[in-house]
Amino acid sequence: MIESDGRDGRDYAACDDLQLVAWAKDDREAFGELYSRYVARIYNYVYYRTGNHQDAEDLTSRVFFKALAHIGNYTDRGVPFSAWLYRIAHNQVANWHRDRGRQRVVPLDDFTVNSAAADAPETAVVSGDEEARLLQSIRELPSERQQLLILKFVEHLSNAEIGAVMNRTEGAVKSLYHRTLLALRGSLEEEASAGRDA
Repeated sequence: MIESDGRDGRDYAACDDLQLVAWAKDDREAFGELYSRYVARIYNYVYYRTGNHQDAEDLTSRVFFKALAHIGNYTDRGVPFSAWLYRIAHNQVANWHRDRGRQRVVPLDDFTVNSAAADAPETAVVSGDEEARLLQSIRELPSERQQLLILKFVEHLSNAEIGAVMNRTEGAVKSLYHRTLLALRGSLEEEASAGRDA
């Protein structure tokens, strides 16, 4: 008999991801719980990579259709289930870019929260200018580095989780992160120097 909290009395909300994955192989409600847990995070990731709400919605649905179709093949390899979803999302976004024959820039300014807005107006203007320079520098980074920053600062993933998504070792993620920060710093310093010389 099916009870109100799930098939055979299963409490989906209280289960960890691995238990839900095991059930989801023949239980759509268990997959529904996984969907509920991750749809917003996957959507945000896809949106940051595409810059378009409609494409992000379409690609997010493709990610979950693909996950549902292949959940029976999922194998726990000691990394979070979310890494598997992010890898599917990454592949969908890569296909999206390839199909369009162009590389879109990530429009991070749509999601940037200006905490200085509550401060004095002159502080907000200065912070807004600094934020705009930072966002422009981020937009100039290669796609892989933009992905790293999104996973690190938007999705708040650990280096190990980012490594699982990007198919890199934790050490390689740390190295890429370090090089990315140096590149951003160099870009910002170069722009500031050019501004002083003007």
